[in-house]
Amino acid sequence: MGRTRLTLLVAAGGFALAGCAHTGNLAQSSGGAALPPDIVLIVLDDVGFSDIGSFGSEIRTPNIDALAAAGLRYNRFDTKAVCSPTRAALLTGRNPQTVRMADLPARQVDPQDLTRDRGELPQNASTIAQVLQRAGYATRGFGKWHLAPENEDGSPGNNASWPLQRGFDEFYGFFLGWTDQYHPKLIEGNARLPEPDRDGYHFSVDITDRAIAALDQASDKPRFVYLAYGAAHAPIQVPAKYIHAYDGVYAKGWDKLREERLARQKALGIIPQQAQLSPRNPGDRAWDDLTDTERAVFARFMQVYAGFLTHADEQIGRLVDHLKRTGRFDNTLIVVVSDNGAASEAGQNGSFQHLYRPETMTAAEMLERIDELGTDKTQSEYQRPWAMLGSTPYKRYKLWPYLGGVRTSLILSWPREVDDPGAIRHQYIDAVDIAPTLADAAGTSFPDSVNGREEIPVAGHSILSTVRSASAPAPRNVQYFELRGNRAITMGDWRALAVHLNGTDFAEDRWQLYDLASDPTESRDLAAAMPEKLEELKALWWREARRHSTPALAEAPEAFRSRESFDESEANANRSYGASPR
Repeated sequence: MGRTRLTLLVAAGGFALAGCAHTGNLAQSSGGAALPPDIVLIVLDDVGFSDIGSFGSEIRTPNIDALAAAGLRYNRFDTKAVCSPTRAALLTGRNPQTVRMADLPARQVDPQDLTRDRGELPQNASTIAQVLQRAGYATRGFGKWHLAPENEDGSPGNNASWPLQRGFDEFYGFFLGWTDQYHPKLIEGNARLPEPDRDGYHFSVDITDRAIAALDQASDKPRFVYLAYGAAHAPIQVPAKYIHAYDGVYAKGWDKLREERLARQKALGIIPQQAQLSPRNPGDRAWDDLTDTERAVFARFMQVYAGFLTHADEQIGRLVDHLKRTGRFDNTLIVVVSDNGAASEAGQNGSFQHLYRPETMTAAEMLERIDELGTDKTQSEYQRPWAMLGSTPYKRYKLWPYLGGVRTSLILSWPREVDDPGAIRHQYIDAVDIAPTLADAAGTSFPDSVNGREEIPVAGHSILSTVRSASAPAPRNVQYFELRGNRAITMGDWRALAVHLNGTDFAEDRWQLYDLASDPTESRDLAAAMPEKLEELKALWWREARRHSTPALAEAPEAFRSRESFDESEANANRSYGASPR
């Protein structure tokens, strides 16, 4: 099939397959030559593997589901389990340790630190925006950045990691890891802006309006739009009508809903029939053990989250509808992803008033103010077991090395190239593969050097062959993972992992071994039964770590060690993250 101008959208969300009308015929220039694609990369935040309708959710995401119906769903897509490392991988095509973003950006860079934990992307690691900009694209970004040291203020000489210096012609959004959706702390270009303070404002609507306008700007250049929503990262904030659309839905609780989601996943073909639902995580409370007040309050938290995601889906629908009305949808490549598993930071009781600090309110006190959830009077996050629901059918959630932390939905819509719309792809894909795919679709590639300076090699591979053929080989057979001392290695259908308790000897970490072909949800640990296979994978992990990371293994940076201890005991589960704005 010939290359055409495409809009590529990347998104994560829920499902109900529906037919899609193909419109648009901008595939060729007036001279008959094929034009490069428009590309839209959509990144959702903290949206779990099963939170999108087309991946088994009860949350209504009809617009993302329509993209899946017109395109493809990938059910073996892995991230880096937390936002900045995943975004570094998505935008550079390299493992985050290689580009010194093994965790979140530095508060202030230590010039002597050349390790994986420097917290600043190196200048010789081009982003996909820089690659496409050099190839003649107009490049515009909207939404969350969170890839720059916090002390950079945008001024000349102190903005090397801001978006305009990393390949974007324009950028409008927020700088850090989260922001209030009604009164966001905004940047535009290299400047900070006043917080919006007007009735009816919502950040998701704002950036979608601007993304639509960017696609409409008169230009002979193909367009790359990076659209990184704050949704559904806390604070969970959305107008009341979206919340009340889910009245009664979550009264049955997370345990029953996990079972229902897995049943839908199996019916959709997202999860194999032999998959078992992973047991409730140690310390995560059973819904039936809650008080009536807790059930009423906790259900409302999840209503707000669901409404927040439906609202974001509505914005994606506006953008897609615009592409269809202007005759460009068929020529648009759309990729939708989430940056990590569902978020677990708020512990068993959730956060009502403020994020990232211990919650002192009782459930009864929350109930008295329940209508403030979702408004600008609260900065809330749901209870940890709702993240267990979001990661169905897998163990754990964001930050953890289990599949519940790393695996998310991937949807790719490209009507001109997809011959089997609505299909599921089972090839193993990693976040590092997205940027090389976008470059390949645009008819370019990551350079070996720029202006005489050698570039850091790209680890990812294009997945376009899998778009065109369900039987194409996966771009990779091996992928290593490490975050805050936790380790994992995938080799074909085998996966080994080790959870690390902060401050303990790495040599004492207990490795686990899983055969994902027969046990897709990591429910049966084979480490004791197959010690030779485990040793093979452990040795492979060390080879990959030494290849991609300096040093190969280390404790989490001091600033992050209090945020999650990775203690798998029941006693640890009630704690929430320590105070941190990040």
